[in-house]
Amino acid sequence: MFLLLLKSLVWIFRPPFQFRLIANQMEEFGIRSLPVVLLTGAFTGMVFALQSYYGFHRFGAETLIGPAVSLSLCRELGPVLTALMVAGRTGSAIAAEIGTMKVTEQIDALETLATNPIKYLVVPRILSGIIMLPVLTVFAVGIGMLGGYVVSVHMMGANPTLYVKSSFDILYLEDITNGLVKAAFFGLVIALVGCFYGFYAKGGAKGVGQGTTKAVVVACMSILILDFFLSKILWGISV
Repeated sequence: MFLLLLKSLVWIFRPPFQFRLIANQMEEFGIRSLPVVLLTGAFTGMVFALQSYYGFHRFGAETLIGPAVSLSLCRELGPVLTALMVAGRTGSAIAAEIGTMKVTEQIDALETLATNPIKYLVVPRILSGIIMLPVLTVFAVGIGMLGGYVVSVHMMGANPTLYVKSSFDILYLEDITNGLVKAAFFGLVIALVGCFYGFYAKGGAKGVGQGTTKAVVVACMSILILDFFLSKILWGISV
């Protein structure tokens, strides 16, 4: 997998540049994943606001609901849950598509046509993952904060002006940028893992299914593990 990443990084900067393929993969990564990301972000913000209210109400700290929701979504919940949803949807599709091409010898056919399969298949997916995961994260965070506002103000009776002001006063620029950096790394992981298990699928339809399952599981576990180390590094630098 590391060697595949190195080869991909080399081919990213070598012409010809496959802008049409990159655009198609950005549509697959971004636009087609948007509904599930919006739904996840909305209900994440709503349930987090609901649970925060019940918790903070015990200490008379209801005014902290807005800051808690905004910080949690920008730093952790937005990037991580978006990446997990995309890993389940797009990561599995990448592994299944490339795995099918592998077992039906379409990748071998590309090589006979003097087309590098890494340049043609892997690079567009990696670039689209790096670009589109931060974009999806912005949408997830925005809809999540709106969901938290709806629950806190219209269900729990929080002061709307105070809620909005406290939500944005507590946020710093690094809270937003660090979350987007994490999302970009998660996009790289999803695309790389999906391509890896697709490229090394074997054994016909059963092998493609096993590779797809492994791609989703490994991508999700890698996201959670990488999240800890990125958080340690990024906020260690910020502090």
